[in-house]
Amino acid sequence: MAFDKKLLDIVACPVCKGKLEYDKTTQQLICKADKLAYPITDGIPVLLENRALPINEAV
Repeated sequence: MAFDKKLLDIVACPVCKGKLEYDKTTQQLICKADKLAYPITDGIPVLLENRALPINEAV
């Protein structure tokens, strides 16, 4: 099942309540403010803080 990009209009980061961006290659929702990545499982975003993975952004 593919992720429905229309969900980006209604979902938010559970930590900061900020905007999330969809990363198609890794199938994750990214919060740039908190530098966290939330997995998408079977087309459903798992927006749980304890399931988020830290991301390292290249400088």
